[in-house]
Amino acid sequence: MSDWNPETYARFRGLRLRPALDLLAQVGDLPVGPVVDLGCGNGAVADALAIRWPDHERIGIDTSPSMLAKAGETGCYHRLSEADAALWQPDQPPALIFSNAALQWLDGHERLFPRLARLLAPGGWLAIQMPRQYDAPSHRLLRDLAEAHVPHRFSFAHWQPPVWPPEAYWRLLAPFGQVNIWETEYLQRLDATETGHPVRRFTESTAMRPFVEAMSGEEADAFVVAYDAALAEAYPLAPDGSVLFPFRRLFITLEV
Repeated sequence: MSDWNPETYARFRGLRLRPALDLLAQVGDLPVGPVVDLGCGNGAVADALAIRWPDHERIGIDTSPSMLAKAGETGCYHRLSEADAALWQPDQPPALIFSNAALQWLDGHERLFPRLARLLAPGGWLAIQMPRQYDAPSHRLLRDLAEAHVPHRFSFAHWQPPVWPPEAYWRLLAPFGQVNIWETEYLQRLDATETGHPVRRFTESTAMRPFVEAMSGEEADAFVVAYDAALAEAYPLAPDGSVLFPFRRLFITLEV
């Protein structure tokens, strides 16, 4: 995909930050070592990490130069590094690897998650949040409409959700330490928008991006119109143009 757009992503900053803070609240005392924000994006959680662990070195890791530039503006990281989370190697064992809404973009969780657990310092923590929204209309319609409108480019016959059921992660991580896994469905109220359905405005900076970027301009325009229409049926607007948008997220903590 092309580089992320920090301004578009930040449009729903409060709704995206709340799960990160909920995850952060479940992390206990840390040993010596850096705090790593893996997939730090624009640094949305940087302030919270700095307040919680002011005496730990804080490192932000992301693949997006534009997001890292925004993260640098927070002044809350000691170091920022452009790196792929699947390949990144720390200089020293981290006290915490914190990853909010990033690892769902990576394949091979059966290898990635154990690898991250092995990187931690003794007594360290792994804390991960990922959307598990793939069967909801907001995400299912993206697949259905892409396949219907551009069948020569999209096929989901053998598609599998990128985020596993909770019990699969429990079995994967239990050998490494104390695991805590839970799911939360947030009932989000999205304000009215000048153009397009509010749910589309929410997904266009994340889940919708890879679909539109694989289409021509004309294909993308038709796809967006169809997606807006389908969303209007799945998520009816209130009289003021707002909409209620349930969103499910998976949380994992591991203390090694």
